[in-house]
Amino acid sequence: MTKNMTVKKIAQKYAALSKEQLLGYFEEMLLIRRFEEKAGQLYGMGLIAGFCHLYIGQEAVITGMNSVRQKGDQQVTSYRDHGHIIASGIDPKYVMAELTGRSTGCSRGKGGSMHLFNTKGHFYGGHGIVGAQVPIGTGLAFANKYRKNKNISFTYLGDGAVNQGQVYESFNMAKLWNLPVIYVIENNQYAMGTSTAAKLMVWM
Repeated sequence: MTKNMTVKKIAQKYAALSKEQLLGYFEEMLLIRRFEEKAGQLYGMGLIAGFCHLYIGQEAVITGMNSVRQKGDQQVTSYRDHGHIIASGIDPKYVMAELTGRSTGCSRGKGGSMHLFNTKGHFYGGHGIVGAQVPIGTGLAFANKYRKNKNISFTYLGDGAVNQGQVYESFNMAKLWNLPVIYVIENNQYAMGTSTAAKLMVWM
C-alpha cells in the first residue's frame, strides 16, 4: 500500500474482490476462531500454563488489515496475539506447541501465550506489558524510514493501552517524524477485566 493510495481507491480495490478471495478471508477468520476455541479448551484442562488471552470475536480485524499488508511490512501487538501470528503465515501447530510449552514452539516453549514471534513472517510479538508494543512498532517504522524500504509498521493495541503515556509519546513522535506506521486500536470494550465505561471518560 503506497502513501498516495486514498481511502476511495482502497474501497474500489476491495469492492471487486473475487469469490475465491472472500472465501480465503473467511477461512482465515475461521481458522483463528477454531484455534482459539481449542486453546480455550486446553487452558481449561490445565494443559496451557500461565495466561491465555483469546482473540475470539476480533478475527475480522487482523484478517482485514492483513489483506492490505505488503511484503516486508511488520506487525506487532499486545498479549492477545494468537490471531496475529497465525495471520503472519506461520503453521498454527508451532503456535499451539508454544502455548503448551514445547521446545518446538515458535518461541521455543519459553514465551507462552503472550510472547509469540515469527520474524520470518515479520511478526515481532506478542508483548505482555500493556502498551509496550507501541514504542516498538514506532521504532520499526523509524527503521523503515531510515532504510527507505517503503514498508509500513502495523502496530496493534487495545483500548486499555490508550491510557499509557508511552502510547501518546509514540503517536507524537510518529507524527513529528512522519513515520510509516498504522496504529490499529482494537476496542473490544474491555481492558483485561475492566469495562471501557468504568475506566475511560473519552470515548473512542
